[in-house]
Amino acid sequence: MTGMQKLYLLVPLAPLFGAIMAGLFGKIIGRRGAHTVTIAGVAAAFALSVIIFQDVQAGNTFNGTLYHWASSGGLDLEVGFMIDSLTTMMMLVVTFVSLMVHIYTIGYMSEDPGYQRFFSYISLFTFSMLMLVMSNNFLQLFFGWEAVGLVSYLLIGFWYTRPTAIFANLKAFLVNRVGDFGFLLGIGLIAAFAGTLNYTEVFAKAGELAGMTIPETGWPLITAICIGLFIGAMGKSAQVPLHVWLPDSMEGPTPISALIHAATMVTAGIFMVARMSPLFELSETALSFVLIIGATTALFMGFLGIVQHDIKRVVAYSTLSQLGYMTVALGVSAYSAAVFHLMTHAFFKALLFLGAGSVIIGMHHDQDMRNMGGLWKYMPVTWITSLLGSLALIGFPFFSGFYSKDTIIEAVQLSELYGSGYAYFCVIAGVFVTAFYSFRMYFLVFHGEERFGKAHHDHEDAAHGHDVHADEHDDAHDEHGHDDDHHDEHHHGLAPGQKPHESPWVVTVPLVLLAIPSVLIGYLSIDKMLFGDFFKGVIHFAEHHHAMAELGEEFHGSAAMALHGFTSLPFILAMSGVALAGLLYLVVPSVPPVIARVFSPIHRLLENKYYFDKINEAVFAAGARLIGRLLWKVGDQTIIDGIAVNGTAKAVGLIAQLSRLFQSGHIYQYAFSMIIGVFLLLAFWVNRG
Repeated sequence: MTGMQKLYLLVPLAPLFGAIMAGLFGKIIGRRGAHTVTIAGVAAAFALSVIIFQDVQAGNTFNGTLYHWASSGGLDLEVGFMIDSLTTMMMLVVTFVSLMVHIYTIGYMSEDPGYQRFFSYISLFTFSMLMLVMSNNFLQLFFGWEAVGLVSYLLIGFWYTRPTAIFANLKAFLVNRVGDFGFLLGIGLIAAFAGTLNYTEVFAKAGELAGMTIPETGWPLITAICIGLFIGAMGKSAQVPLHVWLPDSMEGPTPISALIHAATMVTAGIFMVARMSPLFELSETALSFVLIIGATTALFMGFLGIVQHDIKRVVAYSTLSQLGYMTVALGVSAYSAAVFHLMTHAFFKALLFLGAGSVIIGMHHDQDMRNMGGLWKYMPVTWITSLLGSLALIGFPFFSGFYSKDTIIEAVQLSELYGSGYAYFCVIAGVFVTAFYSFRMYFLVFHGEERFGKAHHDHEDAAHGHDVHADEHDDAHDEHGHDDDHHDEHHHGLAPGQKPHESPWVVTVPLVLLAIPSVLIGYLSIDKMLFGDFFKGVIHFAEHHHAMAELGEEFHGSAAMALHGFTSLPFILAMSGVALAGLLYLVVPSVPPVIARVFSPIHRLLENKYYFDKINEAVFAAGARLIGRLLWKVGDQTIIDGIAVNGTAKAVGLIAQLSRLFQSGHIYQYAFSMIIGVFLLLAFWVNRG
């Protein structure tokens, strides 16, 4: 093993070591020891990722096996790394955002009794995601895929004494199993028809696979493989209809919300499809499927952010919508634009989540935006960084989100793929929706009337411009004030007369450090990442998928693109959304309740999240319970217990009872039986003669 290969291995192993130390020896090393060892592990992984990134930029890539585990029927099961530009970009994003979350956690979880356990989990999460992005084969990819799912289950249900948290982590686990079933089918088809799980070998056989069909069905093999793999991505990256777990993941502490939504878990699906571009390029059907699913998620999940009152849930629905944008980019073969948006989104979404957590700390663990307002003067660092994150999210020119989101919109506009017209409408309308709900949150939290320090029943919806029926369906009451394990039994927040306060430096420093790339990373990297040779040989395009090539011809630099952005339709729509949010929630706050009453059916539909949860409960959960009851009553009680177990016992008992009739202990009965026996034998032999 060369020196560089040892560095590759150290990147995932450093966070794993921290996780083991904090998890197994947390009581011995204490709180300070737990956060020191885990932060050191992730910081080492980040530093090594920077070194590896520079090495790859110098032209040194790696693709090889580090450990041969087993062979089965000619199929090699191995652990190996593929280190190229896509991998190193993901490594930098994962380790940097994770490092910020680790530092932030010191302040956020300072009073939690599960402090060491939490640090162990988030380090293990980082290790799992690194193993996923660094893999060079489907076996290791699947290991990382399932590992991030497992750790997310542990983190979403971190406060395991709370029923809502247990329900949320079970929901996340089950929904992801649905996606993983499709993912496993896709991998199984590759193993069966390609005879290998190694990426490079599979890509080399892609042309062969494209000419095959699945026996007895006639389905094109490559389409079945790609759709199977994408169903896995739908679960992990929360695409409709497998999105229902992501908003409920807010039951976990805020730092893990940031990690799940920004750098790990949900980005795994986007990364995987980009990595599999040589396969997806061979199936127009699969690409159209990806495009339509992504477009639906981008627009319709954004609508749900408009009616949320819990600050974390607004950001959560924003994540769903932005994942939809990334998926749309994958669908129009703009893979580089998808992972570019993945990168920019990781920074500003982590910033927004951690900013929301800072607000929750300042509000003494109150998450309801209806109890906020005017916080800008009390929390200046959180205010400024949240504004920068919001501007990046809505795609304001020169901010990082502008470069990635506008590229996706233009790529969709140039696409001729089936479904691209519908997708263009969704992504362009989504710009207005994103701007509206983002600045609705920003204005309600940081500007307008100060609504904190009042009893809940004191604020009237009409007076403050809140939607009617909000308390009937709003999920905020589930989490409201539950970000601290010690106060689950009673309402907490700011007492009358209390003022919010800025968060400690361990919380605000990560906000500032995340704000910097949220503003600058797009401007600095778009030229090389999208229109240069950054992804050359890593991401593949079919010749007739020409959207990115056309955009490259029109690109004249970061500054020119941003200046042109001020005259574009997305900018006009975004500013319209901001203006409408300001008008409704700052100038005339009495209007939103009126709108809600006039459009009450639509409002109710949004409050009930399009009834996805109710449908799942009524159809799938009820169906599962019915099947379970049948299996229990018929299968377990009747067949297994009744026939197999008890029936066998009864049969033995019956035979014993019959046998007992011939074992009475009376000599005359035995003699009589012998005479009858002899008589029957004689009769038998006489007949045969």
